Amino acid sequence: MNSKNLIIVGKLGSSYGIRGWLRVFSFTEQPNSLFDYKPWYILKAGEWQEVVVESFKPHNQDIVVKIKGIDDRDDANTLTNFEIYVDATKLPSLNDGDFYWKDLIGCKVVTVNGYDLGQVTDLMETGSNDVLVVKANLKDAFGAKERLIPFVEDQFIKQVDLSAKQITIDWDPAF
Repeated sequence: MNSKNLIIVGKLGSSYGIRGWLRVFSFTEQPNSLFDYKPWYILKAGEWQEVVVESFKPHNQDIVVKIKGIDDRDDANTLTNFEIYVDATKLPSLNDGDFYWKDLIGCKVVTVNGYDLGQVTDLMETGSNDVLVVKANLKDAFGAKERLIPFVEDQFIKQVDLSAKQITIDWDPAF
């Protein structure tokens, strides 16, 4: 396992019941797809530990999970709030024009006129479209510290070049 390839896909929540089950929060587009990615890893006391899922099931609006070796509520509580990581190299290949958020973070963002807006530090999901969070350069001519740019292809996003780690956009730098 190469920890450099690990990405966060979810988080373990509070215990559920007395037999060691935990609520789990999926950060994947389809919540149940979290269970398609194995093995899971958590960072506990500075050490990467593999987590084996024995079983999972829906419960009301949540999903609950049974982890191998966690057999009571007290054991389950020791895993509450740990982030779930998986090896990004095991994620499925995407169609052309589709991107994993992890691939967009760190990309330089430039306008179609060549103005350097900064670097993507995060993405947000708004329901209608994703939004790039772009940290502006220290000497931004417009005094911007951060810009929120809708990830709407063809309208604002003109080109994504992952090999060059650059996104070209049609955006007014003053905005």
